[in-house]
Amino acid sequence: MVMNRRNVEARQGKRQPDPQLLLFSSLRKKKKMSQKQMKEAFVSNHNGTSVLEITQGLCLPALCVLCRGLLIILSQHLCSSSHTWGTRFFIDFVILIVPLVATLTILSSFVLLEHLAVIIIGAGMFYHIYCRRTCYARIPVQKILEKFLKISVESEYIPAISCFRVINSAFTAVAILAVDFPLFPRRFAKTELYGTGAMDFGVGGFVFGTAMVSPEVRRKYMKGSTFYHLTKSLYSVWPLVFLGIGRLVVIKSIDYQEHLTEYGVHWNFFFTLIVVKLITSLLLIIFPLNKSWIVAISITVLYQLALDFTPLRKLILYGTDGSGTRVGLLNANREGIISTLGYVAIHMAGVQTGSYVLKKRSHIKDWIKVAYCILLTAISLFISLYIVQVNVEVASRRMANLAFCIWIVASSLILLSSLLLVDIILSFAKFLIKGAQVPCSWKLIQSPATNKKHSESLVSEAERREPSLCLITAMNRNQLIFFLLSNVTTGLVNLLVDTLHSSTLWALFVLNLYMFTNCLVIYVLHLQDKTIKFW
Repeated sequence: MVMNRRNVEARQGKRQPDPQLLLFSSLRKKKKMSQKQMKEAFVSNHNGTSVLEITQGLCLPALCVLCRGLLIILSQHLCSSSHTWGTRFFIDFVILIVPLVATLTILSSFVLLEHLAVIIIGAGMFYHIYCRRTCYARIPVQKILEKFLKISVESEYIPAISCFRVINSAFTAVAILAVDFPLFPRRFAKTELYGTGAMDFGVGGFVFGTAMVSPEVRRKYMKGSTFYHLTKSLYSVWPLVFLGIGRLVVIKSIDYQEHLTEYGVHWNFFFTLIVVKLITSLLLIIFPLNKSWIVAISITVLYQLALDFTPLRKLILYGTDGSGTRVGLLNANREGIISTLGYVAIHMAGVQTGSYVLKKRSHIKDWIKVAYCILLTAISLFISLYIVQVNVEVASRRMANLAFCIWIVASSLILLSSLLLVDIILSFAKFLIKGAQVPCSWKLIQSPATNKKHSESLVSEAERREPSLCLITAMNRNQLIFFLLSNVTTGLVNLLVDTLHSSTLWALFVLNLYMFTNCLVIYVLHLQDKTIKFW
């Protein structure tokens, strides 16, 4: 099939210089435009960037998690004294959060160099750990690897899923404020119609990550009737209803800037989560959990056929009268309401992934196979994405079409497989150093194939306890509170700071202070053993 005209226009729009900066410079000269209008124009009409650039950016946090773990292992081996909570928080913030802020701002054009630098640093630390190993010091590396593959891990907790959710939350928190500053690359902002922007991944990745740990995947509602399961699902969305309505009231009352074509006039992401939760709960009552991938494919294909062969696409883009009207509830919120179908498909794909990853496995070699299968699936989906974008339609966040769903799932699987590989490497490093422990990582346990002396070192008392000084664990524990706190502080910064005319240094200072404050609040809650839930 020949590429249609809108695909060509979208591709050409990517190759041309981004006109948004030119538009912004002209807006600054127009005194008639309000600050709100200028901010809305500053975050609108973008074409996104390449899928490859976004994928590269997603892999960098995984490498940072690896370096953070290796640094902790090395410091434990070289220093007998343990770190205080302040020191551990500072290490986590500098290694996990600061590089993310830099990647989305001043270092956005040097992602490959960042990868190279982090890989070199990580390789250096791993080499030092290997040379200073306290276990199997006189055994060749091949024999060490053979013994390592027979080691067992506690599979009830999957660190990669926690890291996935935290990375997506941190990325979203940085992006929602950074986008209001000039130093944030416009190609990373949410796309207007077609294309893939870095911020477009945030909402899709959030849905996918939530689905992997949904109650259905964790078999939380195994006991009881279908009616009981449905009742629990309905009850669980009331906080989202409260938050969605609350956000709507606050935004409208203070006349805060909005990107209208993102969800519509009244709709927001909380309402999308509510509808997705209700629909997927019904679907998972009807269909078996292990058939979620079939449901996901069926929804996306049927939805794309409806976009191509019915007036649905025109309705989303131009309203019922074809002139872009916002009169009536459907016209006012057409993007948010109809695009929910795409997010339902993404959620079902996340459910399938979660049910596969959370299967009970004990040996490291089994997890290597899992990482390999997920990586292979991701590559296959990227190939499918290319075919769909060339022959059917380019990815569109506004419609959440077939290409968009494939892109979100493929990118999520790439990140997840990277984090699984990171866990495997960290487990090997811990295997080499007696008594080493890393927060938010697998615990090595005794394996029948290992000798008794070394088995005792794997199940030391320090290893049995989950280390509490961990920013990843803290953010995963109160993820919704972190998301809400980030939204509130983003609004406060926009009300107090002229973001449009901020210098690079000032913007970097504000962004890092903003993330430091949000992370510190969540960290202190974790230290106080507080989990804030309203349901």
